[in-house]
Amino acid sequence: MVKHIVTFKLKGTPAERLAVANKFKTALETLPSVIDVLESIEVGINANPNESWDIVLTATVPTMADVEVYAKHPAHVAAASLLGDNKDMRACVDYEVQ
Repeated sequence: MVKHIVTFKLKGTPAERLAVANKFKTALETLPSVIDVLESIEVGINANPNESWDIVLTATVPTMADVEVYAKHPAHVAAASLLGDNKDMRACVDYEVQ
């Protein structure tokens, strides 16, 4: 099993960032029903105003190759496009769980 963890820092006012984050979260949470390799996904929106990253997601897929299947799936691409010009930074870690 592979855990795919991604965090995003957004641009814009706090209200703009929250609106984009909520749309993105809603779109991502529908993906397990349409992407076969996506076993689960959890999406969190930062509630701590002292931190600068806005969104974190943890997705679970069976293999490292499935990370790419998930990433290239049209439903995922459409969800990612919701970040648009608001995306400032992205960081990712993929690791295998034994």
